[in-house]
Parts: sequence; structure tokens; C-alpha cells
Amino acid sequence: MPFSQIANSIGASVTLQLNAKAAQMRAAGEPVIHLGGGEPKSKAPQSSIDAGVEMLKSGEIRYTPASGTAALKDAIISYTALHYGRQVERANVIASAGAKQAIMVALMALVDPGDEVVYPVPYWVSYPEMVRLAGGNPVAVHPADGSFQPTVEEMIEAIGPRTKVVLLNSPNNPSGAVFDREFLAGLIEYCQQEDVFVLMDDIYHRLVFDGRHPVHCYDCTDYSVDDAKLLVLNGVSKQYAMTGFRIGWAVGPRDLIKTMSNIQSHQSGNPCSLSQHAAVAAIEGDQDSVSQLGRQLEQNRDELVRLLREIPGLEVDIPQGTFYCFCNFRAFDEDSTRLAAYLLDKVQVVTVPGIEFGMDGYLRLSYCGALEDVREGVRRIKWILDENGSPELAVGDTVFTR
Repeated sequence: MPFSQIANSIGASVTLQLNAKAAQMRAAGEPVIHLGGGEPKSKAPQSSIDAGVEMLKSGEIRYTPASGTAALKDAIISYTALHYGRQVERANVIASAGAKQAIMVALMALVDPGDEVVYPVPYWVSYPEMVRLAGGNPVAVHPADGSFQPTVEEMIEAIGPRTKVVLLNSPNNPSGAVFDREFLAGLIEYCQQEDVFVLMDDIYHRLVFDGRHPVHCYDCTDYSVDDAKLLVLNGVSKQYAMTGFRIGWAVGPRDLIKTMSNIQSHQSGNPCSLSQHAAVAAIEGDQDSVSQLGRQLEQNRDELVRLLREIPGLEVDIPQGTFYCFCNFRAFDEDSTRLAAYLLDKVQVVTVPGIEFGMDGYLRLSYCGALEDVREGVRRIKWILDENGSPELAVGDTVFTR
């Protein structure tokens, strides 16, 4: 059956495929360890659960305005004032079915066919495909020094006359790197002068470690929210462990928000009203769950890094945030897809190939699950990569062989 050019240019989400594969293996009773996940295993805040149950019992689960309820927008306004130091109005806010939809709608509002969207390597797996869905051309910028943050000059060099958007994610998925103030301020200032919008994907901004505080984009400009060429994207999925609720948002100039709302009204209509109600309760409720999640993730990160550094030849940078560690496995295999398949086949450990993030030879390992899974996953990886190790590894009733 013939499909459209856009459909033929888009591949399936690798991370979602891996989630499905891991679930299938678990259902078959196999002792799979999932280090490829992208969602915390902690519970959603009790306040959000109670609010959702209350609304369900009312039976009043109705349409809302396409851009979100007034209550959710007001909660996002308060959130923006608290975490970004900027006072915005409802006209500056749109709520979407996850931050992913907010990014997609923003790209559709800003990008014409053939326009370019520039972003650093490594990048979230969906960025190139989302740009293509919007009719644009993705432009990935590889840091010359092999680090996880390019220089301002490298980003500027990639920006051309067809560039409409620069897309940034800090703390970064997959690397866990937090971009520094000099980089953000320099790039935001340049884009402001060149009439290029910066889309700031801040979905992990509260999940940072070692006492760090992320540099927020509004700290890097004196322009008002309506005048700055900035759109800040966030949501409840990561920080509140509410991935299935599918609530994200964007804050930015009201003319852009209005255009995004118009698109969303025809694309999907409003985000789920029940999820919006639960999100309000999470944002306005007790924030202990976010703090607890951060402490648990930092503990998991420390243990993961310690264990990985015991593997000779493996290069490990300490993540500054998120719940991912992006490791250089090139000493074992420069083909990350082949290596990930090998680990899944031989020791049933799920990882994500670095090629999907623009860096082959790397694997993304997630530490958002149970600490026991982190330890067991690395134990298996260490064993299978050790050419001088024992010929068998026992895991319960299962015995892995080389």
C-alpha cells in the first residue's frame, strides 16, 4: 500500500519498541532487566490520584478549552513564577497531551517546508522525526571535542538563512548533561538577534544532582516573555512520575501560543480533562514526591556509575541530571545497535543504542527503576563483556552462557 512521503520518512520510536519488547519478555517469564526505560517507577503524588478519583466519581468528564483549563493554566502560571521568576498570563500558556505534543505543535506553528531546526548531539530520539513531521529539515550539531555540549560558535555555524528553530534539552536526554550559563546565554542572545526561536525542553529541570540548580533560559535574557524568542516546554511526566497522564505545557509569547492553540484545537482538541485535574493537584500539592524522587535517582546514579567504572575499557561520564547515563562502549563494539541486541540476546538486559541519539558506539542506560535492577543489569553486562570471565552466569533458575 502506498503511503505519503512524510509517513515513509518516519521510523518507529525505538524507546517505545524496547518498552514493548521488555514487557513481552517479562510476560513470558524471562528475567529481563530493563535499563532502557524513560519513566520513574515511583508513584504519582497522592494528591493527583485523589483529585482524579474525585473527578471520576462525579461523572463529569467533559471537553475543556483546547489549550487547557483555566485551573491548569493558573497552576502553570504559579509554577513559572516559582521556578523561572517570570509572571505570565493565561494567554502565555498552552497545555497539551504531554510535552511531546507541545513540541510538535510548536514546530508546526513555526516551521515551513524546507526550514531547518538545529539541535545539539546527543539529542532525544524523537527530535529528528518530529522536525520531519512538521516538514522541516533536522540539523544535528556534533561537538568537535566529543563532549555532550557544543560551543556557542559551533551552534551558530549551523544556523543558516532557513533556520527557524533551535531546540535544546537541558538536563539532557540521553547524556544527563546540564548546559552551562555561558552556552545558553550566548545562544539565546544570538537567536534573539537573528529572529530564531529557541525551544527549551525543560522536562527534567527539577531532576538535577549534587546540589546543582539548572540555568533557566529566562535568566539568560532581559526580554519579556512576549518579546523573547523563547518557548519553555515542561510537564508532569518526569518530575511527578505521571507519564501515563500525558500532560505537558508550553509558556511563551501570546501570539505563538494562540497559533499553537489553533493547531491543537484541530489536531486533538483538549488534553484529557481528568488528567488536567490531576495535574493541577500535583503542581499545587505537596512537593515531597519530587524531592524523594530526586534523592532516589541520585542514589541510583551513584551506584550505577560506581559499578560501570569497574568495567575495564568503558568510558563513563557522571550524569548531572535526568535518570540516564550515556556510556562510551566503543572499546567493545562501535555498532551500538548490534551491541544492544547482543546484550538483550545474551543476558536479557535492555539498553538503548546510542545511534538513536546521534552517537554510535554509546548506549543509554536508565537508572530510574529499582536499585536492585541497576545492580543486576550491570552485573550481567560486566560478565558478558569480560572475555576472561566464567562460561556461565546463573540468574535464579536461568543460566546464561557465552
